[in-house]
Amino acid sequence: MLNRKEIIVIAVVAIILTFVISMLETMEGAGYALISVLAILGLNIFAKKIAAYYYESEIEIKLWEIKRYGLIGALSGGHMHPSKEFKRAFPVGAFFPILFAFFTFGVVKWMACLVFDVKAKIHRTAKRHGLWSFSEMTEYHIGLIAAAGIMINLIAAIAGYLINQPEFAKLNIYFAFFNMLPISDLDGNKILFGSKVAWSFLAIITAIGMFYALFLI
Repeated sequence: MLNRKEIIVIAVVAIILTFVISMLETMEGAGYALISVLAILGLNIFAKKIAAYYYESEIEIKLWEIKRYGLIGALSGGHMHPSKEFKRAFPVGAFFPILFAFFTFGVVKWMACLVFDVKAKIHRTAKRHGLWSFSEMTEYHIGLIAAAGIMINLIAAIAGYLINQPEFAKLNIYFAFFNMLPISDLDGNKILFGSKVAWSFLAIITAIGMFYALFLI
């Protein structure tokens, strides 16, 4: 289900998140953090892959990068001015966790690092719906694929709490919370454009979970 490029990206992100989470912990804490991060990423990606397959498509996991910054200018018919674009895509998914941990002394654990591209399986859609029908993925279906990942992490958070693994529960909530932000290519943006109702529902649940994680767990 994962290609070589995806495995490398996931491994790099797992190392970064483990470092951020365990920066004030012992080596035993680092081991627990690594296992937790791998479980969180694995559940999220597996849920998305399954959802994508169900909607006759496939996704590729990649590091969150941005190519543009600032506001869209009015020049050139509303296109982004060249000065507002990076020469190379900036890997924010690799830097944000470290920057937030450094400036907040490890208090804020930014865990939104991975995004995904989705592509319809034309041979399957052609077989089931006709050659030209549904050959492109709609924003609604892309949003549902992203929502599947968020939902599995929220379920994992509840399971972690019930089996007396509060740290695992917290990390799942942190992961869901930051990925639910409706910015750039993050899951939250895909869900929002796909279904405002679904985003609102998940955002409320995630916010409640974040409150519990910060003040009660």
